[in-house]
Amino acid sequence: MMKAQMQKGFTLIELMIVVAIIGILAAIALPAYQDYTAKAQVSAGLAEVAPAKTAYELAINDGRALAANALDELGLKSSDRCTMTSAAYVPATGIAAKTDLLTCELKGGSNVTGAKIHMARDEKGAWSCNIVKSTSGWKESYTPSGCTAS
Repeated sequence: MMKAQMQKGFTLIELMIVVAIIGILAAIALPAYQDYTAKAQVSAGLAEVAPAKTAYELAINDGRALAANALDELGLKSSDRCTMTSAAYVPATGIAAKTDLLTCELKGGSNVTGAKIHMARDEKGAWSCNIVKSTSGWKESYTPSGCTAS
């Protein structure tokens, strides 16, 4: 009696099904990953500019004048994620209305490059965050909590 030989391995149809499943998973995962990285880039930019609020407040409370883009005095510097700018402050005129004092222009993925994070202060000392969206693929989900997007 001859023993039947058993074939080992996968058939072509089984391999095609596995490749199709991997393709479907990749099609779902890639956009979610891109959204995640864009949101992380915006949050990183906000984290870089936010500490300068304290330095700006100290200058205001001490009555020190700040020149435009006095980044060293505020402990700021531009990075590979963010180009920083700051507005001038003159103690004699003070801040009479809500004014954008700190700005971070984002660098990074195509969905966030060019967006600007504006940190504004009003005459009462309250700070707010506003993001001016870039023209390419910005999604509302990129906006960190506590900020508004326009």
